[in-house]
Amino acid sequence: MTRNPANTAERNGDVIAEFRDVGMTYDGGTVALENIDIRVRRGELVTVVGPSGCGKSTLLRIAAGLENNTEGECTTFTDRIGFVFQDATLLPWRTVRKNVELLAELDGARAHQREVMAQNAIDLVGLSGFEQAMPRQLSGGMKMRASLARSLTLEPDLFLFDEPFGALDEITRQRLNDELLKLFVARGFAGLFITHSVAEAVYLSTRVVVMSGRPGRIVDTVEIPFEMPRDPDVRFTAEFGELVGRVSHALKEAHT
Repeated sequence: MTRNPANTAERNGDVIAEFRDVGMTYDGGTVALENIDIRVRRGELVTVVGPSGCGKSTLLRIAAGLENNTEGECTTFTDRIGFVFQDATLLPWRTVRKNVELLAELDGARAHQREVMAQNAIDLVGLSGFEQAMPRQLSGGMKMRASLARSLTLEPDLFLFDEPFGALDEITRQRLNDELLKLFVARGFAGLFITHSVAEAVYLSTRVVVMSGRPGRIVDTVEIPFEMPRDPDVRFTAEFGELVGRVSHALKEAHT
């Protein structure tokens, strides 16, 4: 029940992805999602938080067309979609440059064109100088940067992020949060970001969607008022702490 009318982002204003009363029931009878209504517009970075197993990653797979929802309708108004997974999924026998070129190569771009696209993306994520490095030579943060660069080569209208920074240490995670926001401001894409970290959700988002345990339902939506580009020191303000507290309280209430 997923439609993907390519190159029609303007058909519904600036809406890039829309879930309308979406539900997901697997063949064995497990109900993963119920009554999900979310709109993601160009220039919005919407973060989804919730307990493990509540269907957060399923939402992304539905939006990407990797799974078909069983109820409701999910529409993406573009065919230019980038997906960044929990693991960097780099090919160990290819250099950073060749890994970053991969999606453009599969999309049929010519060698010179994809080299330029890859170099631009590598520069954007701060990996200049590591083009010839192999994945085994990279830190965890650098691997995620390479994964992000690989998706950037296709200049997506919609970016889907499935807990990409969850396995990183806190300092590296915050640094990549800052770099992701710089890319978001520069490119103006629409983003749907999954995380277990409430602080990360509040810092990155224009809006936080809070989900219940399985079956996943939306229990609260929190608008984040901080302007973009976002000052990293906003993390230390009372308003930021209050928003983290509100999202945390909504998560707790959903499980009592």
